[in-house]
Amino acid sequence: MILSFRPLTLRARFLFSSYASMPIYDAVLDNTITNNKNNNKPSDHFCAAVSEPEFLVRLLNTVRDRPVLALRFFRWAEGRTGFKGSELAYVVILEILAQSGFMRSAYRVMEKVVAVRMDGVVDVLVNRSVSSEVSVKLLDLLLWIYAKNSILENSLLVFYKMVHKGLLPDVKNCNRVLRLLRDRNMVNKAREVYNVMVECGIRPTTVTYNTMLDSFCKEGEVQQALELLFHMQNTGCSPDDVTYNVLVNGLSDQGELEQAKELIVEMLRLGLKVSAYTYDPLIRGYCEKGLFQEAWSLEEEMLSKGASPTVVTYNTIMYGLCKWGRVSDARQLLGVMANKNMIPDLVSYNTLIYGYSRLGNLGEAFLLFVELRYRSLVPSVVTYNTLIDGLCRLGNLDVARRLKDEMIKYGPYPDVFTFTILVRGFSMMGNLPMAKELFDEMLHRGLQPDRFAYITRIVGELKLGDPYKAFGMQEEMLAKGFPPDLITYNVFVDGLYKLGNLKEASGLVQKMLHDGLVPDHITYTSVIHAHLMVGHLRKARAVFYEMLSRGIFPSVVTYTVLIHSYAIRGRLELAIMYFFEMQEKGVYPNVITYNALINGLCKVRKMDQAYKFLVEMQVKASRKCYWRW
Repeated sequence: MILSFRPLTLRARFLFSSYASMPIYDAVLDNTITNNKNNNKPSDHFCAAVSEPEFLVRLLNTVRDRPVLALRFFRWAEGRTGFKGSELAYVVILEILAQSGFMRSAYRVMEKVVAVRMDGVVDVLVNRSVSSEVSVKLLDLLLWIYAKNSILENSLLVFYKMVHKGLLPDVKNCNRVLRLLRDRNMVNKAREVYNVMVECGIRPTTVTYNTMLDSFCKEGEVQQALELLFHMQNTGCSPDDVTYNVLVNGLSDQGELEQAKELIVEMLRLGLKVSAYTYDPLIRGYCEKGLFQEAWSLEEEMLSKGASPTVVTYNTIMYGLCKWGRVSDARQLLGVMANKNMIPDLVSYNTLIYGYSRLGNLGEAFLLFVELRYRSLVPSVVTYNTLIDGLCRLGNLDVARRLKDEMIKYGPYPDVFTFTILVRGFSMMGNLPMAKELFDEMLHRGLQPDRFAYITRIVGELKLGDPYKAFGMQEEMLAKGFPPDLITYNVFVDGLYKLGNLKEASGLVQKMLHDGLVPDHITYTSVIHAHLMVGHLRKARAVFYEMLSRGIFPSVVTYTVLIHSYAIRGRLELAIMYFFEMQEKGVYPNVITYNALINGLCKVRKMDQAYKFLVEMQVKASRKCYWRW
């Protein structure tokens, strides 16, 4: 690369002449630095080094074999008023330091490069005709600093420019880039970077594989993660406990509990260390399905394998029990934790408050609220939001508002969700003016409504039969940067159908398709329910089979709606057909499903059959809720 320079000053030409012998030159430099540390006026000898980047570059090049002197002078010049450093000047001092092994000093200089956003340094480095070893060192250093500071765009820029020039980044830095992509849920970009690494001959490490596995699992791509594990093993890279923990977590999140359990068995066979991090996701998976006996057996297995349960383990079980309405059992875990010398944390109390609030037992919820304060725990926004939500569900809206006011006065400060809960509460009670007042207060307090806040307002307007105001809110959403998504459409479709506007709702479904959104089981369930409500049974069945033909799986709500409609009309053969069909497809009936079928059978005096289904429901409930301490 040819560089053009401005003519040097007379004094600068003197310094580069043969007359300026090295010992004298060193002395002049040293004297300049020493005598001008506390002097804002640069030495007359080196004014050009401060104001003329080209001169600074030439001067640094003359002392390439004296890195300490070069660095001292560069820092001196950098600290002078009017310093004009160029990308090339920074690269030259970095090269001098790297060639001499002064990487710690080079690191500090490179941090300055990043701080002043001298992004063009990467181009200077990749195009310099110095040794590739030095270039790789410095580019790796730059990549490390960008990644450490989470500057993703620049990290990717350095990575791709390096590999394009045949300069291979250190695998540790590649792993840092992959972690950045994983943390931002950019799994496709992570896959691309990984593929480039492999194609360029950068050998992945266990950390590389673990990061990619975590990326895939976070996106729900567990089968691809398992394929990568197989590839990892085939390439001779040994999985560690982190590898398996990541996969167990991913599989448990997807409900693949048997596969997750098999991986734990494989871990134990390989002699890898198991811990609470290994077991907690699987325990969570069992609890979500109401399989508490299996969850408890895992807790016992943990103890036998030397993996002590933690507060998080018990919080996980506690939350599962609360979701299934077994709050009393969940509360007993506080005693179990105390017996094991564990101190319940804020999450423990928030979970129990959530459980009691869901059951409408606000008395116990507030007693726990007092207890957590007594134990010197500070309530969080989640604590208050849970209580406010419970109060709103019971219609105690004035108390809920006072709790919000207490948050404003004493902290923690309410968030968007706090106001959204209150807006929903007042909307459901038909008090739209107060709902609007709270929405406006949220804006006044500098909180920006999110998509859920707007949808809550829309639901309220539709519930009160005012679709025009609801569509007005949707326009405001759009203006605020929230284009309609599937949830927004589903809310409108369901609301319009409930208002009897079948034609308008059907048109909205067509618009959804036109906008490139694929209806889901919620959309179809709303359509099916609407047709059943007006007695269009044949049309409802046609929509149901259209749903199946599109590969959309019905939910328990879809089947329950069908079973209820046919059972209440005495069409029990179809109701029972759907009841067994849903189970064949892996959709399990809940209490509402059983009640719909039992009520239909009782209506036509088929008491024996109704009793049989009642017993079946009770047996299934007892299996799922079985628990022992």
